[in-house]
Parts: sequence; structure tokens; C-alpha cells
Amino acid sequence: MVELKAKARHTGATAVLGRTGFPHVTSVTGGEINVVTAPSQVGFGPLDLLYASLSACLVLSARMAASQMGVLDKLTEVSAAITGEKAGEGLSRIEKFNIAFTIKGDFDDATRNAIAHAAENEICTVSNTIRGNPAFSTVISG
Repeated sequence: MVELKAKARHTGATAVLGRTGFPHVTSVTGGEINVVTAPSQVGFGPLDLLYASLSACLVLSARMAASQMGVLDKLTEVSAAITGEKAGEGLSRIEKFNIAFTIKGDFDDATRNAIAHAAENEICTVSNTIRGNPAFSTVISG
């Protein structure tokens, strides 16, 4: 298992939606994004944001893995394309995530596989969370 030494970052987001319009999301660090809902709209929908979170986490984690393996100087680019398959029955959810890693650089296949494995299964908080069964703590107010 890879040992991580990362600085703590404040995380969280708040979405606001009126009687009409679209969700507006603000992060605790001040980032903002408007969420789209129609299939024809350009932008990020809720599932796009889930896929975006996973893809961003995986590429950052792959770079960290390459660094920890001592091969970061050989890495030229890493990408992770994410799609998903919705469940046909039961609750509305993503049943399967499809991850396509591209790891460019002067690596053999074993090193590429080791980088991807460490990123996906050890380092990435998002993939580790999706694989787990996190608890939800909900507070409701008026």
C-alpha cells in the first residue's frame, strides 16, 4: 500500500436551486459551477460531475503513484476517461464505472499497470469512496 502525506484541504459543496432554473453549486473554497439538467445542454450534469471527480482524482493519483515509484521524470501525460452504465433495475444508480487510462511516457506495460493500480485502488479518495459504503448523516431544516 502507498503511504500518503498530503496536506488537509477543506472540502464540501452547497447546491442552491430555486423554483425555476438550474442548480448553482459553490465549493467551500469559492469555486462555482452551474449544473445543467437537459441532455442537449452543454455543461456538467450531476453524473458528469461524478465522472469528472473520479477522472480528476485518478489522474492526480496516477501522477502521485509515478512520483512515489520514482518514475515521474518519465511521465509525459496521463488521462482517465470515465463513463458509466446505469442499473437496469432497482434504485437509480451507476452499476458499473468504465475507466480508460492512458499513461504516456517511457514505461513498460508492467509499470503502466502498477501506476494505474496504485492510483485506482490505493491513492484516489474518490474511487476508494465509491467502492466503499460510506455512511450518510442528514440534517433537515426549514
